[in-house]
Amino acid sequence: MKKIIILCLTAIIIQSCSVSKQQIKALEKCTYKVVSADQISFGGTDVKRLMSGQDLNLASLPGLALGLLRKDVPLKARLNLEITNPTSNTAAINEFEYKILINKAEIASGFVNQEVRVEGGKSTIVPVDMVANIYPFVTNGKVMNEITEFIKGNKGGGEKKGILTLKIRPSIKVGGALVKYPGFITINKEVSSKILL
Repeated sequence: MKKIIILCLTAIIIQSCSVSKQQIKALEKCTYKVVSADQISFGGTDVKRLMSGQDLNLASLPGLALGLLRKDVPLKARLNLEITNPTSNTAAINEFEYKILINKAEIASGFVNQEVRVEGGKSTIVPVDMVANIYPFVTNGKVMNEITEFIKGNKGGGEKKGILTLKIRPSIKVGGALVKYPGFITINKEVSSKILL
């Protein structure tokens, strides 16, 4: 009886490893891209509301002033990540670690603890909620000027562009344990000030 149980458990583990290898191969072949950003707020103010005024003076925002005093200036946004699986196997992620960079400067990192399954030949959108304290950036005069110019790009100042980088490191379950993908998958996206409209 013990031999039968051991044989059954061994068969389950081997099958689980085989499925996991297929999922990892499918993950490697998936394409990842940031398709949009929404629910963007800066210093507690909706960026779309900032865009509706005639004059843009970030220093006049009460949330920004309070944030500067507290050394905590929150930037919140939802990035919508599209994962496309060109293979015939299902790609599954149990969770993933992420890093978000703007013009090569890391502004946020965290985890998305959500199972994501992408069937073969299909795509899915995964929301990544970003919350970052950008106090170190807004207290740097050069960076603050770049932020202001980027936002002003929609107010007749000409379109402004920057590079948004999303790095993700997926984890999958193998035999009940989470196994991290070796290294980060990097997704670069040129973003325009028009994204704020």
